[in-house]
Amino acid sequence: MDKQTYHHGTGRRKCAVAQVKLSAGNGAIIVNGVPYEDRFPSHEHQRTIVQPLLVSESLGKFNVVIKVNGGGVSGQSGAISHGIARALVRSNESLKPVLRQNGLLTRDSRVKERKKVGLKRARKAPQYTKR
Repeated sequence: MDKQTYHHGTGRRKCAVAQVKLSAGNGAIIVNGVPYEDRFPSHEHQRTIVQPLLVSESLGKFNVVIKVNGGGVSGQSGAISHGIARALVRSNESLKPVLRQNGLLTRDSRVKERKKVGLKRARKAPQYTKR
C-alpha cells in the first residue's frame, strides 16, 4: 500500500463541521469546490481561515481541500480554522506548541442554548407586572 498523500483534520464550531485535507502544493484553499475567497467574502472570515497557516509559517506550502456543512458563515470559518490546525499537527508534530499557544487547537465548545418552557428565549423571562 502506498504512502498517504494528504493529512486530514476535523474541525467543529457551533453546528458547523469541517473535514480538511492538507496536501503539499502551492497554497490553494478550496471550500466545497469553490475558492475560499468566493465562499467567504468577509476579510474577517478569510483571516480566521488562514490563521493556522500564518502562525505555522506554511501559507504557500500546502493545498487545502475542505468539505464543510452545518451552521452559518462564522461557525464554518471557525470550524475550518480548527480543522486546518489539527491537520497541520498531523503533518508536523513540532507545530503543536505554536498552534496551541495561539488557541487554534482548542475547540470552541459554545453552542446555542435551547429555549426553555415558560420563557421567551433560553433565559429571557416574560415581563413581570406587580399590579
